[in-house]
Amino acid sequence: MTTNNIHNLTRSTDDVVIVGGGLAGLFCALKLAPRPVTLISAAPLGQGASSAWAQGGIAAAVAEGDTPEAHAADTVAVGGGLVDEAVALGIAREAAPRIHDLLAYGVPFDRDLEGRLAVGREAAHSARRIVHVRGDGAGAAIIAALGEAARRTPSIRLIEGFVAEALLTEDGAVSGLQLREAGNPAAPPVLLASRAVVLATGGLGHLYAVTTNPLEASGSGLAIAARAGAVIADPEFVQFHPTAIMVGRDPAPLATEALRGEGATLINADGERFMLARHPLAELAPRDIVARGVFAEIAAGRGAFLDARQALGARFADKFPTVHASCIAAGIDPATQAIPIAPAAHYHMGGIAVDGRGRSSIDGLWAGGEVSSTGAHGANRLASNSLLEAVVYAARIADDIAGRAIPSAARLPDALVAPRGGAPDAAVVKRLRATMSAHVGVIRHGDGLAEAVHSFAALERDATSIAVRNMATTALLVAAAAWTRCESRGAHFRSDHPADLPAQAKRTMTTLAAAREVAENLTERPMPRTAQPMIA
Repeated sequence: MTTNNIHNLTRSTDDVVIVGGGLAGLFCALKLAPRPVTLISAAPLGQGASSAWAQGGIAAAVAEGDTPEAHAADTVAVGGGLVDEAVALGIAREAAPRIHDLLAYGVPFDRDLEGRLAVGREAAHSARRIVHVRGDGAGAAIIAALGEAARRTPSIRLIEGFVAEALLTEDGAVSGLQLREAGNPAAPPVLLASRAVVLATGGLGHLYAVTTNPLEASGSGLAIAARAGAVIADPEFVQFHPTAIMVGRDPAPLATEALRGEGATLINADGERFMLARHPLAELAPRDIVARGVFAEIAAGRGAFLDARQALGARFADKFPTVHASCIAAGIDPATQAIPIAPAAHYHMGGIAVDGRGRSSIDGLWAGGEVSSTGAHGANRLASNSLLEAVVYAARIADDIAGRAIPSAARLPDALVAPRGGAPDAAVVKRLRATMSAHVGVIRHGDGLAEAVHSFAALERDATSIAVRNMATTALLVAAAAWTRCESRGAHFRSDHPADLPAQAKRTMTTLAAAREVAENLTERPMPRTAQPMIA
């Protein structure tokens, strides 16, 4: 069922409320049927969700000779010593049933000539285990199929065009949400009471100047949970995709890792394959290593390019139509030209800390997909594990809620969390994104991180726009955790602490209060001269 008349729900609903129209949100809503669900999506379904843009596919040990144990071992090997091995194995073992669920919802996964699921290989996987849809269209096809199924499901009430800007709590438990019309900060906020909220709001790529994520991925879900007191796990670990196509678009189009799986190489302007000297797996090394290799070539002025001319040539358009279309639109023919690339913020391994059922530290709040942190990815996510984690935990959250009596809706507070929305200052947002890329990006340094923490703490405290304040909250959590981790591990690389330290081989568990304390302690240090105030 679809409705945009949110005022029918104002003040009270007995529904489970799911925030986010991507894979985790849709899958959870469908799994909860016929239990009543209100699904809130900032953008129309199929738009604004990172999962809709996912080109790689879903990792699942469904091929003959492959096993969940081998899949879990690959996940652990890439995760920089921080992967929860029991979580990784559990997810790998639930992969096949979730793939069959998606097939039942109408997802047209590629098949071989004998009708079996076709599988491809991606970086750091020891076997071909990625299921695709027409090469590079898995995300879009999955979201399209689930979106249609959701619209057909009578128990799902769909509210499009609203964002959750605050999480309401009472006595340490969720009591509701404060919503506002997306893109309209002058609109009056809407309060919605619910004792069961699932956050599936996606990642934080748009906190960075270069990202592959849609505009909606600005860390808002993480921020509202943190502001309500939720424990946040591993926020410093941000994965940068090594091969974003640099053609002046924001977000930057993605050149899927599957291209390298099919033999495409990484070269500089002189035509040299620069990854051969950096890692035995060269182009198929873990993403953090490849991203730093690409970053280094660009920083040295040699440029970086993805070369599929020999590996694919004329077959490029048919094998990877999405990437081909992005290149052609920018005047590049990837069959005959190398593609200019750069690392881009792509996926957040950190997020709201959740247990094996998707429960957060706040009673009545669950989180799934990229906004959550399950322990599955550690310091560096294995390719195509993100969509798998999203469906596995969405199903677990639905099972947990289904077996639980939800108290009746709480009494909402009379006062709003923020009475005025306040239009985001474009210049402030641009500076925030530039600061994240410069100081909290692919390569980090203590002085730059301290500058970032200073700036984000001031903005988080003083911003008049609730949207900007939420961006600053998440940015502060990432920067403070990155400053605190004085080592390099997985996607977190400190040029002033380039070694990994065995004593720090443990996950970060933090809160917004702890991040603010880091900022307060740093105020005793002189603020770097390059820092700029970012008050909205």
